[in-house]
Amino acid sequence: MQERSSVAELAAILRSELNRYSAGEKLPSSRALVERHRVSPVTVSRALAELVAEGLVVTRPGAGAFRAEPRHEAPQPVDTSWQEIALSAEPAGDQVPRSVDATGVLATLATPAPGVVELNGGYLHPDLQPGRALAAALARAGRRPGAWGRPPVEGVPELRAWFAREIAGPGGAVAASDVLVTAGGQNALTAALRALAAPGAPVLVESPTYPGMLAVARASGVRPVPVPMDADGVRTDLLADAFRVSGARLFVSQPLFQNPTGAVLARERRREVLRVARAAGAFVIEDDFARLLAHDDAPALPPTLMADDRHGTVVHIRSLTKATSPNLRVGALAARGPVLDRLRAIQVVDNFFVPGPLQEAALELVGSPAWPRHLRLIAGELSVRRNALVTALRTQLPGLAERGLGPGATYGSGPGSGEGSRLPYGGYQLWLRLPDGTDEAALAGAALRAGVAVAAGRPYFAAEPPAAHLRLSFAAAAGVGEITEGIRRLRTACLEVGVPVV
Repeated sequence: MQERSSVAELAAILRSELNRYSAGEKLPSSRALVERHRVSPVTVSRALAELVAEGLVVTRPGAGAFRAEPRHEAPQPVDTSWQEIALSAEPAGDQVPRSVDATGVLATLATPAPGVVELNGGYLHPDLQPGRALAAALARAGRRPGAWGRPPVEGVPELRAWFAREIAGPGGAVAASDVLVTAGGQNALTAALRALAAPGAPVLVESPTYPGMLAVARASGVRPVPVPMDADGVRTDLLADAFRVSGARLFVSQPLFQNPTGAVLARERRREVLRVARAAGAFVIEDDFARLLAHDDAPALPPTLMADDRHGTVVHIRSLTKATSPNLRVGALAARGPVLDRLRAIQVVDNFFVPGPLQEAALELVGSPAWPRHLRLIAGELSVRRNALVTALRTQLPGLAERGLGPGATYGSGPGSGEGSRLPYGGYQLWLRLPDGTDEAALAGAALRAGVAVAAGRPYFAAEPPAAHLRLSFAAAAGVGEITEGIRRLRTACLEVGVPVV
């Protein structure tokens, strides 16, 4: 009885003294405990055994006793089931429910696993990015007087003036005061949609179109209404019908090197888009994302829609990101009339301003001798890679190339390519129509298993697509060899899911 009492007392003493030791630290030896507490070795052994059973002490044969690492209780799962109701609750009435879905955007932002050929990317491969010029521009920008002070909310004046000259072109009438600097093109597009379309309103979009724009529209609670395209861009006869039937007051367009088709809006349709929009009392958002991505075999580019606009119909979006680096998130919104005040208010509420050092770095870059050299480099490389992709398709997948690269699949009017196989002369992608009945999602999955990432066409449509498609990017791959290998792997995927290759 006395022994059991001694064991309990010693265990209590040792338990209270454990805080003196760090986790993993060695406790006094059994001999030291016998002498200090005047108990038998058996009492010490049994007291330590109690602490071991409680998980407070661990013993190691021949080494002694140590304070155990603290035990962490398994975290209890958080019950978030209530959020399913809260996030889906929408006000009554005709307002369009919001749908926050970034799937289409994340598909182009995701970094592929090692060894996977990236034919679905939306940015230049690192070898094509002006890394040294950007580093030098950022270093110079950081030393500019006042660079780290708070910039004007509209943007650094010199950068606004540069964008105005680029948007207006020779003889244009866009002033620096018409321009707001934004945190890239996606930020500008978000601001423009929020400013120009009330929740629940219809917004006309090209069909197919950029998934990021559809995601922004749906997240804002507006309703994308598709307007079909053909080889010359959006069909303006159907655009007029869509304005009339839907009551929309906004049309979002990419008139140059459209994503995903590569289409360039035909000259006569440019005038018609502006005329139809004015007749409907509507705005046109001109997303001019790829003007700096013209290939070296491109003819003279048409001016921006804004350069031809004399009524304030066009709200123009421009970005430096696609032609430089995903991290140079600097763009511009340009507009004339009262709408500019609303755009400015949205920008201020959402972002305050674009960081001054980043604006100064962009200004340093576009004003440096490295800038025109970089544009010439990517113009040549993009045309080489485009041709490599087309050659690989015609070699590895001749049947698919013959059916898929004609009008209705890859739009545009590249010089010398011939009717029936017109290729884009700018941008970074081909739009490949697949045979009827193809399961494009299954093909994209098989392609990834074969080691090549491609983009299925469904996310590019606001409504049911007329056919299955793939978008193939030639900008994000490492070079011609990787593009060729990627199409070889795509052939393997086609054979797996039963898509004809000849």
